[in-house]
Amino acid sequence: MSKLDEFALIQFLNHKKQSEELQQKLGVIKGIGDDAAVVQHSPGSQLVMTCDTMVETIHFNPYTMLDEDVGYKALASNLSDIAAMGAVPKHALISLSIPKHYSSSRLKKIYKGLYECANEFEVAIIGGDTSKSPKHLNISVTLTGEVETNQALLRSNAKVNDLLFVTGFLGCSAAGLHYLLEKQERHLTSAKLSLDIQPLVQAHRRPIPQMKAGRLLLESKRCHSLNDISDGLASEAHEISEASKVGILINEDMIPIHPTLRAYCDLVGKSPLDWILYGGEDYHLLGTVSRSNVEYLQSRFQRQGIPFFILGEVIDQKGVHIKDQYGNIKKIQKEGYNHFN
Repeated sequence: MSKLDEFALIQFLNHKKQSEELQQKLGVIKGIGDDAAVVQHSPGSQLVMTCDTMVETIHFNPYTMLDEDVGYKALASNLSDIAAMGAVPKHALISLSIPKHYSSSRLKKIYKGLYECANEFEVAIIGGDTSKSPKHLNISVTLTGEVETNQALLRSNAKVNDLLFVTGFLGCSAAGLHYLLEKQERHLTSAKLSLDIQPLVQAHRRPIPQMKAGRLLLESKRCHSLNDISDGLASEAHEISEASKVGILINEDMIPIHPTLRAYCDLVGKSPLDWILYGGEDYHLLGTVSRSNVEYLQSRFQRQGIPFFILGEVIDQKGVHIKDQYGNIKKIQKEGYNHFN
């Protein structure tokens, strides 16, 4: 176990445990290895399914998240997986493991946030499970969605010479987490920084799943591959690279940096690039599009008021590479948030 990272563990537990024939018989179109699974539902549509878990002390603690935010983010992280497939969310099941010291008023706040997210994105909460937990709260969400038959956006269709894009600023969530931890440990405050830190805190506590962007990309029929950024740009770029059997070249000069992120990094002596590449929990969408269709997508996104930034390109050479401001190119590893590293 100690020698396996999160992705290797998934492979270790699941590889060749079921035959392709059985999965095909049961309607599996895309199983383990993408943002969500896709199974046949009806002649005109396919079912998209995902699940995600938030564990107290691992994903949140009382200093980094309010109770309402825990509920909101538990569903939002699942919605991001559905968005990355270009699907429409439908139904959610909630499993809750509750330690003895949690009061009913705290649980009510968690569900307040959960339902805020569900109502905002039109998701029906239809059931789940509750159990006791010996020490910490665990909340797990299983979410279904629907997508037109054979239209789901996958990680595996990037083409050499495609351009790499992202639908928002990265690194803000990791910076927000850093601030919240520093505030607790060293009494760092927004006033001491002379900076409005709320954009970073909000990015961490209440990420906005890119549902509209995902549907726009699917309906445009121009997007070749898509992934959501939960573990950092470096990790997600590697997932597209590996699934599509291509390389990714990120141009450092083209990476957008949120002004508040840049200002905060200057004040605390951190590099924005580190949080952008390896921070995670941004929940924007990372994808590829052919050069001939970039202007079309940029125009569509601009009309909808959704950010759309070009970061680099798809290349022949396998792996993920980054070009710095001096033109030097180096390979970057699949690093980012990983539960077992």
